[in-house]
Amino acid sequence: MATTTYKVLGQLNPSATTATDLYAVPSATQTVLSTLVIANTSSTAATYNIAVRVAGATLATKQYIAYGVPLSGNDSTALTLGISLGALDVITVYSSTANLVFTAFGSELS
Repeated sequence: MATTTYKVLGQLNPSATTATDLYAVPSATQTVLSTLVIANTSSTAATYNIAVRVAGATLATKQYIAYGVPLSGNDSTALTLGISLGALDVITVYSSTANLVFTAFGSELS
C-alpha cells in the first residue's frame, strides 16, 4: 500500500533572472502539487515563470504553466493547481527580481 505524506515540497527565494529548481520528485515517488504561493517581498512589481520539466528534461518553452506573470509589490498570489507529477519531474521557477519567494505545498505518494 502506498504511503501519502502531506508536506511543504519546497521554499525558494531564487536569484534574479535565473531559472531555479523549486522541487524535484524523488525516484519511486509520485507527487500532487496542490498549491503554489508566490510572494513579492518588495514594493516593486516583478514577473515570474513556472515550468514543469518531465523527468528533469532540459527547460523548453512547452513546459511553462505560467510565463511573464506580473505580481505587484508587497503582494502575493496562491495558485491552486492539483498537478500530478511523476518520478523525477521538476518544478522550475524564475523571477525578474530577487524579491519573489516561492512555496510549494502538496503530497508525495511512495
